Amino acid sequence: MDATLIKALQLVLSLSILVVLHEGGHFFFSKLFRVKVEKFFLFFDPYFHLFSTKDKWFTRLFPKCKDNETEYGIGWLPFGGYVKIAGMIDESMDTEQMKKPVQPWEFRAKPAWQRLLIMIGGVVVNFLLALFIYTMILFHWGEQYIPAKDMTMGYQFNEQAEKLGFRDGDVLLAVDGEEIRKWDGSVYRAVSEAREVTVLREGREVSLTMPEDMNMLEMLKSNPPFMVPFIPSVIDSVLPSSPVYEAGIRSGDRIVAMDGKPVATWSDFDEIMRVRMEPLMAGSPSHEDSVRLSRLSVVYQSKDGARTDTVTLELGADYKLGLLKQTLSAYYKPIKVDYGFWASIPAGISHGIDVLSGYVSDLKYLFTADGAKSVGSFITIGSIFPATWDWHQFWYMTAFLSIILAFMNILPIPALDGGHVLFLIYEIIARRKPSDKFMERAQMVGMFLLFGLLIWANFNDILRYFF
Repeated sequence: MDATLIKALQLVLSLSILVVLHEGGHFFFSKLFRVKVEKFFLFFDPYFHLFSTKDKWFTRLFPKCKDNETEYGIGWLPFGGYVKIAGMIDESMDTEQMKKPVQPWEFRAKPAWQRLLIMIGGVVVNFLLALFIYTMILFHWGEQYIPAKDMTMGYQFNEQAEKLGFRDGDVLLAVDGEEIRKWDGSVYRAVSEAREVTVLREGREVSLTMPEDMNMLEMLKSNPPFMVPFIPSVIDSVLPSSPVYEAGIRSGDRIVAMDGKPVATWSDFDEIMRVRMEPLMAGSPSHEDSVRLSRLSVVYQSKDGARTDTVTLELGADYKLGLLKQTLSAYYKPIKVDYGFWASIPAGISHGIDVLSGYVSDLKYLFTADGAKSVGSFITIGSIFPATWDWHQFWYMTAFLSIILAFMNILPIPALDGGHVLFLIYEIIARRKPSDKFMERAQMVGMFLLFGLLIWANFNDILRYFF
């Protein structure tokens, strides 16, 4: 099955689960407080729908559904879902109902605290769902990672990092006195937010003072990378009939230099290849560039270290060498932590809180130029899923998206749950409701902002896809 299709299917399934449960949170509290729910839809249904329990063919098969006060259905526009709660100004903008006398089964007839619970129901369900999924992941699969302190070869740093005091070979130990437990993407965030980083250098601990204006996005996008684990440029395997194979290079050999530039790590290799391929990435290369790119001078050392040789590789139209790199696991043995059922609960909760904290911390970058460019829609979200169906990664990504959905919905923006919560809190404090006219206008403003964000996100996706 095509990788794009697999990612798309995972995205649709994940969002369907999250949307149904989110709206189910609103639905649960509405029913608990005897508020009429007119519609419960997965996806939006402007002009028409794919399925509804009020369809004639369905009511013929199931006559009792005809009298059900709630219409359940599936829309055609996969941008979310909704529950239409009677007596509430929402995205449906049903102002005609609001002009009628208040009915006891309407949202607006209920006390403020009940309406507040109805509005936060979706957010609560999404957050609890994320914690539950993380807990079950740890219970079923456990946790596997490489301890940061075990990475004795240290890291390789770029020029920016060296200006801050880092040196190649430094082993990261702690940030602000707190031990770095494992190597993963969160290390970048920890270093960018730290005031002090402790490293192990030549057998002794060294403390480095960090500036206050560290930017994680700049760290992540920098070329060469701000820091990467030191992985020697030893070849893991060679593809048959590839340029390196034809040149006599084999598994276990080490790349020493390319195009006259020294290579000690795979980071060095990647940087040389990146610079080398810049004309190709910039557009159609000239004839001279094509000729140059088709040949690559490589110095390599044999597996036993007894022989060093220089070869010229004749590359194909894809300009690929045909080798696979060694990874961290070739030098460091990951540890596996298994959790019993009861132990997985606090561990899952702690992990979920850490993910939420990290996401909230990263939001400050949204208001930077690089952050604004990183905003994406469904193409970006879909890309985070693996190209093959992997249930472990699927559930991990679903939990992550559930965290995002919970937080984004609680933001105090009209048209989102958080906007309604803000007005309800105002009502509780001021002891008077905002006028229906104000709520209608606020809803319109919120929808305008959300549609603007959606357009911007899709625009970024298009730019990334085509350019």
